[in-house]
Amino acid sequence: MGSASFPPSRRRWSWGSALAGAATTAAATALVLCRPRDPRFEVISISLSAFHFHPPAALDIGLTLTVHATNPNVVPVRYGASTVSILYGGEHLGTARLDAGGQPATSCRLLHLPARLDGVELAYRAGSILSDVARRHMELDAVVEIAGEAAVFLWSRPFSVRIDSHITVDPVFLEVVEQENRSEMQLLA
Repeated sequence: MGSASFPPSRRRWSWGSALAGAATTAAATALVLCRPRDPRFEVISISLSAFHFHPPAALDIGLTLTVHATNPNVVPVRYGASTVSILYGGEHLGTARLDAGGQPATSCRLLHLPARLDGVELAYRAGSILSDVARRHMELDAVVEIAGEAAVFLWSRPFSVRIDSHITVDPVFLEVVEQENRSEMQLLA
């Protein structure tokens, strides 16, 4: 009986094919491990930083929001300045400022955001706010869109992330009782 005959391409092993296969496997693994993940933000505390009453009706309230920010990605990110909208009953109540900055890969940090509540809006909603104070239960929403870029060496990828937070606070002690945060990241071309 004769020996089996294999086509010429099956008889030879090629370093080029092996390297191409290894490179393809490495690239697929990198894509799976390095896929962009949404950052996470959690309001840790709220503190009163300024309270000024200017008769007859001007009220100036400053707060500091301490936010725990997590970058779960394997690349560092840089982001531009953004304004956080603070809503009460679906209406604008104030703003907080997020300064431009960056965050290392797979890291957590505390951000201290200065916030200002609009005295006119507070006065307009005084009845509801006083009711919430009496119940020691106030629900606020915060919305922010942050634009930035993830960068490794000479490669960078712009992104935008929108964060929607629903926060329940004790308005007497300014304690965060509970919160729900949703973020949605978009990679930009």
